[in-house]
Amino acid sequence: MIEFYKTFGTMTKKIDKPEKGCWISAIAPTQEECDYLIQEIGVLPEFVKASLDEEESSHIDHDEDEGQTLVIVDYPNADEDENTDENTLLYTTLPLGVIIMKGCIVTISLYDNLNIEDMAKGRIKGMNTDLKTRFLLLLLLKISQRFLIYLRQIDRVSSRTERNLHQSMKNKELIQMLGLEKSLVYFSTSLKSDEVTLNKIMRGKLIKLYEEDQDILEDVMIEIHQAIEMCNIYSGILSGTMDAFASVISNNLNIVMKVLTVITIVMAIPNIIFSFYGMNVEGLPIPQWWFPTLVAIIACVIATFIFKKKDMFH
Repeated sequence: MIEFYKTFGTMTKKIDKPEKGCWISAIAPTQEECDYLIQEIGVLPEFVKASLDEEESSHIDHDEDEGQTLVIVDYPNADEDENTDENTLLYTTLPLGVIIMKGCIVTISLYDNLNIEDMAKGRIKGMNTDLKTRFLLLLLLKISQRFLIYLRQIDRVSSRTERNLHQSMKNKELIQMLGLEKSLVYFSTSLKSDEVTLNKIMRGKLIKLYEEDQDILEDVMIEIHQAIEMCNIYSGILSGTMDAFASVISNNLNIVMKVLTVITIVMAIPNIIFSFYGMNVEGLPIPQWWFPTLVAIIACVIATFIFKKKDMFH
């Protein structure tokens, strides 16, 4: 789907066809739409291909001959993990391509995302499609803020899952914790790549920076650094929590095995006594049914008392 937007005064409106100073938004474009971007708009084929590569990492590329600059940035995405039976929430990152061209700016993404939606609906203060550098920086600021929002969500989900684990050691909670730990790894990797891309933008060699945009760029860097720090903190906490619960589960298993072993020993005592009286052995005292039964009961009580005194049932 390809849509065209242009800022008129303080309002960003959808237009029918591309104009000078417009923003072209391509979300999950078909092959025909990709051909349109290449042939009609003039976007370089390699830039379109890179923007639609799900494994593409954040970077910046420039073509001097065509006067086009490609900025690939990773943005966070929340979805359910379909690879598990528990449908646990999994946070991932996906690439978003921003191509700065002469006369317009183009964004290409594989899927719908809230960042493009906010830009299209005019929810971003100070957005202007004529100012391509500011448009890029505002988009990067929105993405960095989205990282912070999702990191706080991960922290809340982690705390809630930890409380559930205190009550019952179920696979669902453990799988959710593993999913959150995986999500933090994705976030950490993408945030570091985005930081490298931002540092290249700050040098001003590939993208022209204006004095009025410096504050926005500094805000983006602050948000990215804060997100990286939060990601490292949450990752450390979650890793420690997982290790602690692994030890608790292992300890609980040892306790269960100890109790079962003690019960087996106690139950084995009557079997030993009755085995003697069940064999053809002469000279056993009082070969009546009640005597071995009484001996077995007394022996079981003594063994239970000894194990109880040594706290072997806990």
